[in-house]
Amino acid sequence: MAIKKSELYSSLWASCDELRGSMDASQYKDYVLVLLFMKYVSDKGGALVEIPKGGSFRDMVKLKGQADIGDKINKIIGELAKANDLTGVITVADFNDDEKVGKGKEKVDRLSNLIEIFEKPELDFSGCSPQSKKQNQLGCLNIIGIFFVSVVFFL
Repeated sequence: MAIKKSELYSSLWASCDELRGSMDASQYKDYVLVLLFMKYVSDKGGALVEIPKGGSFRDMVKLKGQADIGDKINKIIGELAKANDLTGVITVADFNDDEKVGKGKEKVDRLSNLIEIFEKPELDFSGCSPQSKKQNQLGCLNIIGIFFVSVVFFL
């Protein structure tokens, strides 16, 4: 099923709202784009990149509510980055940075909420077709490009 533009944009806004006040708006993309990338490649099941054990978005979902969620998100992203020579590309954001994502319960809640935003069934990339015939839907190949443009436009 193709992803609706409105769902992607809604998720973009929701993720930015979740980060609002914790960091400069110019840094949202560092966090949001990595989560979207992790979700996208995980849903595609290794068709685009190697998904190592312990390096998928599904591994992040298991962390919701855990006190060490920030550190473990960094490790999950690090596993995917290491397996695909993406260290320094997708490992820029520190999800365990107390100054940017909060401390204690605030951090746990903020990161758990971010994961929930991208976990929604409406953002399931696993079955979407490369080209969508409907005007209000996005083909899978267009999603990442449109999202990058959206981040620049909305932020």
